[in-house]
Amino acid sequence: MLYGEYDPEVEMRVVREEALEEGEEIGMEKEKLIIAKNLLSEGSTPEFVHRITGLTLDKIEEIDL
Repeated sequence: MLYGEYDPEVEMRVVREEALEEGEEIGMEKEKLIIAKNLLSEGSTPEFVHRITGLTLDKIEEIDL
């Protein structure tokens, strides 16, 4: 195979890897939101939740309890 030649199998592998990475990121963000909601419902301060989860204070304030 020559350099620069199109290979659909390589493209599919790259697309699959990118999709998996994106899915993992989405899953981790959802898990952080669940943890944040649980912490807030137990009386933790938004600042504490921020330190634990890394979520922004704005994002934490948007959480509905």
